[in-house]
Order: sequence, then C-alpha cells, then structure tokens
Amino acid sequence: MKNIITFLLLFSIGYAQPKPEHNLVFDSLADRWDQAMPLGNGMLGALVWEKNDRLRISLDRADLWDERQVLDLDKLNFRWVQQQVKKNQYDTVHKIGDDPYEASPYPTKIPAGALEFDISKFGKVVSNVLDISRALNTIKFQNGTVCNIYIHASKQAGYFGFENLPSATLIPQLIIPDYNNGENGNAGNSVEGQGLQKLGYKKGIIISSDSDVVYHQPTWGSHYYEIKIQWKKFSSNHIIGAWTISNDEPVSPKILLSESKEPTGWLSHEKWWNTFWNRSSVSIPDKLIEKQYYLDMYKLGSVARKGAPAITLQAIWTADNGSLPPWKGDFHNDLNTQLSYWPCYASNHLEEAATFTDWLWDIKDESKKFTKKYFGTGGLNVPGVVTLHGYPMGGWIQYSLSATTAAWLAQHFYWQWKYSMDKNFLLGRVYPYVHDIAVYLEQMTRNESGKRKLPLSSSPEYNDNSIHAWFKDWTNYDLSLAKFLFKIASEISDSSGKKKEAKKWKKVLNELPGYSVNETGLTVSSTQNLDESHRHMSPYMSIYPLKLLSVENGDEKNIIKKSINHIEQKGTRAWCGYSFSWMACLYAVAKLPDSAEKMLDIFASNFCSSNSFHLNGDQKGGQYSDFTYRPFTLEGNFAFAQGLLEMLIQSNPGYIEVLPAIPGKWKDISFNNLRAEGAFLFSLKQTNGNIESIKVHAEKNEVLKLKLPFKVFLISDRTIKYSLKDNIVQINMKRGQTIIFRNGYE
Repeated sequence: MKNIITFLLLFSIGYAQPKPEHNLVFDSLADRWDQAMPLGNGMLGALVWEKNDRLRISLDRADLWDERQVLDLDKLNFRWVQQQVKKNQYDTVHKIGDDPYEASPYPTKIPAGALEFDISKFGKVVSNVLDISRALNTIKFQNGTVCNIYIHASKQAGYFGFENLPSATLIPQLIIPDYNNGENGNAGNSVEGQGLQKLGYKKGIIISSDSDVVYHQPTWGSHYYEIKIQWKKFSSNHIIGAWTISNDEPVSPKILLSESKEPTGWLSHEKWWNTFWNRSSVSIPDKLIEKQYYLDMYKLGSVARKGAPAITLQAIWTADNGSLPPWKGDFHNDLNTQLSYWPCYASNHLEEAATFTDWLWDIKDESKKFTKKYFGTGGLNVPGVVTLHGYPMGGWIQYSLSATTAAWLAQHFYWQWKYSMDKNFLLGRVYPYVHDIAVYLEQMTRNESGKRKLPLSSSPEYNDNSIHAWFKDWTNYDLSLAKFLFKIASEISDSSGKKKEAKKWKKVLNELPGYSVNETGLTVSSTQNLDESHRHMSPYMSIYPLKLLSVENGDEKNIIKKSINHIEQKGTRAWCGYSFSWMACLYAVAKLPDSAEKMLDIFASNFCSSNSFHLNGDQKGGQYSDFTYRPFTLEGNFAFAQGLLEMLIQSNPGYIEVLPAIPGKWKDISFNNLRAEGAFLFSLKQTNGNIESIKVHAEKNEVLKLKLPFKVFLISDRTIKYSLKDNIVQINMKRGQTIIFRNGYE
C-alpha cells in the first residue's frame, strides 16, 4: 500500500495558483495559538502549534456557543434610552445595556478542546509548511518523522498522519477545556477574555479504548458537545488518525478511517480546494501584498462554507489560551461581519458570500422580534452584537443596538444580487429583506419640516461608550446608511416589478437631509468634526463602502479630497489593523493608488502575526499605532483583500473600471475571472505598463458599461454593436458571450 506522502503526490491535482511562495513556511512550530497553522472547512477548525514540547492541534466547531442571555430588553428600549440621554443620566443605561456584557462570561463562543502528541523523541522541526493550495500542513522532524494534518473540505472530520516514527507507540492525548464548576479563573474583560471556569460547566466524561476516544462535555442547560478521535497503526512506524466534533447530538459511531493507509476522501478534499482557487487569480509586482492576499483568501475558503454559520470575530479559530475569545468571539455587525465578506464578490466567491446572507435570513424572525421590542416599530433591524441564533448581547448600545445596523447588512443582499443578477434571489430574499428594513427605517425617522430625522444618532466608535457618543442630529454614518437603504430599496422594488413602492422609497430618500460637510470634508455630525485620530471610518461610509459619493463628480471629488486630507492630518495613532485595510479601500476609490498600496503594506508588515492573522494592534512596538495589543479578529484580513481588489477592478454606479488605482511602479499585472456587478467576469493582462487585453464574459443578458483604459481599441468580434461616450463603451451582452478588448496601438 502506498504511504500517505506518496498518495498525496501521486494523486495531486495541478493548480495554476496559488504558488509555493504564497505558502506559510517555517523551520519550527509556533509557540502561541495565534501564530499557529490554521485549517478549517467552515464548520470545523484547527490550529497546529507547539505547547510544552508537544505538538498541539486546537479543535474548534463554529456553532459551539453558550447562548444564556443577560441583556434584559424588558428594562431597555430605545425610547427609554432617549429619555435618559435627555436627562443626562446615562449611568442607568450603562448598568442595563453595557455592564452585563462585561460582567458575565456568557453569551459567548466556546472552544472544544485539543489533541497533543509527544514529539520529544523526534528532534527539532526542520520544516513546517502550510500548503494553501491543498489546505495541508506538513511537518518534518530531524529524525525523519513526517506529520500531515488537514481538515476535509466537505466532510466533518480532521485528519492526522505520522510516518517514519521511531515506534508506533505515539498515542494522541485529548486535552479538554478547563470548564471547572465554580467562580475561579481569570476575571479578564471582553478583550482579554474571562477564564473558562467562569462558565461553570460540569466535568466532561471521557470513554477511551486502544484506538479511539469519545469525550462528552455538558455545556449550558441541556446542551452538550462531543469529540471523537480515532487512529490506526499500519506498521511499526505509521499511524493515521481522525477526529470530529458533534453539537447537541451524539457523535456518529461511524468509523472515520478506512482500512487503507490513504486518508479518507483526499481526492474530494483536493478537488474542492482546486475549484475554490480556480474561481479567480491575481498577480501583482508587490509580492508582500500578493502573498497576504492569497493567505487571506485561503482563510476565506477555510471559514465560509454553505451550511456553516456566518464568520464571527475569530470564526473557527477560537482562542486556545484557557480563556474565552476576545469580545466573546461573537457576531459584531458594526463592521466586523460586514468587512469579512467584502472580498467575496469581486474575487468571484459568491457561494462563500451566501453564507452571510443565509445566516442573516435564518435569524430574521428573531431580529424582527428584537426590532418590535426595542425600537417599538414594525419591519426589521438587526442587533449590532448578536449570538449564533440572533439574540442581542448588548455592550456599547450606541453600536450593539444601533438604529441603522440592518441598513449596512442590506448591502450584502444587494451585492449578492448585483454581482450575480440572480432573479430568484432578488425576488425570494433581497426584496423581502430590504423591504422590511425600509418599513422599519421609515417608521424610525420623523419628518420634521419636510426632512426626516432619527431621534438619536451615533457614529461607531466616536466617543466610545459615553453619553457624548449620542448625537441629537444625524451623524454622517447613520445618514449615509439611510440614504443607501432607501436608494437600493427603490431600485430593488423597481426591478421586482413594484413600481408604486419604488416611487415611495424614492420619495422617502428625497426627504433625508444632505451630508454634514465643512472645510474638513465629511464631519461626524453637523455639530462635531473629527477632532482626533479615529479607528472606525464611520463618518466616511458614503465614500466607502456605500459609494454614494464619487471622485468622478466635481463637487463630490472636492468633499472626498478634503475628507482624506483631514484623516491624514489626524494620523493613525488610534487606528487598529482593520483601519489600514479600510483606508486602502478609501484611497482606491479616491484614485490614490500609491497611498492605497502603502496602507496594505503597513497592514501586512505591522498588524499581522507570522501566520498572517490580523492582531488588531501594531506588532512592531507602535510604529504606526498606539494600539500594541494582539487580540485576533478576521475582518482586517478580509478588508485587506478587498483593498487590493478595489485597486484592480471597481464596480461603480453606472460603469465598471479595470486597474482604476494602480501604482505607476506596478508594470506587470494580470488577473483572471474577477467579478463585477452585472454578472460579468473580467480577465486582464498588463505587460511593462501597457494593458494588452481585457476579456469580459457575461453570465447573464446584461448591458456592459466599461470605462476603457485606452483611447484606441480593437474588439474580438467586429460585428458587435457598441456605443462610446466619455470613454465608456456600452454593449448589450448575451448570456455566455465573451468579448476581448485589445489596445489599438499594439
């Protein structure tokens, strides 16, 4: 029988990309969980590292949650909050809305456990490689022992194999979380994480034999999870094993391993990743940015999978440090979930994007209950901080219970439709979801002297959690989201055949006031300039990601220029890692490519761990930011990928543009199958600074409006009819049609 390495090489499927230089390659194992090799399939996750001279595989499952509720909405509603703000008695709001989030360890995402192997006799590690093309971690030791670890792309199981062992006595040891019953453990806070003992779970039960282990861990109420590990010895020096985790059901008694030495289902695993990577590719001269991009897209493929929950702060890589994860590993909808899905659309990963809209749809009924109870309206809003099943968690309620959260979330339903042009999705999901948000927001906004107004407004995370974080007039954050929501509600209604409703939402849109603008550009509100360095780009939502303002419009260009100049004047000292990723996107749509590149370089160099995880703080001692801590969250990684994509291709209102924000020193560029609104796929090649060709493939019958990067061009089919105005070519494309534009000077 072939050994595992021969099997992997013999049946390896060829990949065009990513390339070997995009892999994570080390000559040792990480000694921290947040520097570990990450593996995952959306539901199951693993981190491979070393602890106390033992190889450790931290195990996780996406839906392991403690959802005991501590936020009491019977004592907290938006009208009451308004009254407390008016009376300047905000400590009462803190006690009900914020204090329980910090004081209680739950609700929270919870870790599952870990596997450990005694590697003390193997000598030092000589090679530790994560092959992201196949999601395979291979570790080679000085004595010749080789370890292979992966999580199957579509089966709910992880696998490990050891070859060339000194003996076959290597037995996996299950390490269970310290869920002691009682009040001991680290007190911590929402960033550091409280000790697991605070959850007070009963001691788990372990049943083991010579070749398997089953672990049953009671959690809260009648809930529990189980871990099963199984392994087989095939010779004196060869062991293969597997593990899985179940939630609220007994772990399957089905054998995880076959009778052969080959890993179960390897071909289907590799085929899945081959399909994932073949969706699109990019090549740019900045190799630091290119590698970070591929590592971040690998993480996207690891955490976003149909049937799994949406991406939380850490997704399937919950902290393995004896404490709860930073910010309880929850769903933060005040930027974190939204940014995590930004790169799905242009990178042609709509299936991964759908995991977000699927989850939002699943919690819709719970969100509507929350909307009625907290805001006292009909329609739909979504809590800014929620549990797995959509229960509000509280925290800084200006944001955790924001009045406009759902308006931002609606953008992902809108994008999913615009990038796919899926009529069924439009009618079945986009229209009803956005309609319900519009109904809610119309009821929430009062019409005063012909203009609509929110009773209270806020701007994440300006003035943090003080009473001064509330504004009596519109913030540009809330106003931008309201403008965007009613704009797309009108468009969606019209495309759904509801003309009367489309006119209604357009009328409401016209009742909203203009943005607050002065010599600094966009302000926080009409009474508040951005007076300090600020981590959240909330005042600039209308520039990005909403694209309500454009540098193609003279007056708007001036606003954007002033806004960016003001951001630069205030500096980056209060920024987190994601701020640099987001700013790269702002620079890209403002057509400032050198600045966009710099933001991405800073992020990759200063705000990521050695394994490419976004660690929030500046890891080079505060070179760019006063935040030097290291809580791991994923949104900065995915916003980084989007920053590069916005430099390569932009879907702007009214037209598509390729290479809109490319530094002059980037001479050789190519990409394949990047997606644009209208369900168009673009491929491009630039050599020595000259674009040679642009290929456009239409998935639907749609009108292509492409801003051409050259004055004279050739079209692959001379019979194609087109119009040209302001260098924007317009063509009625048919489903399945492909057109190639070539530089006419060649």
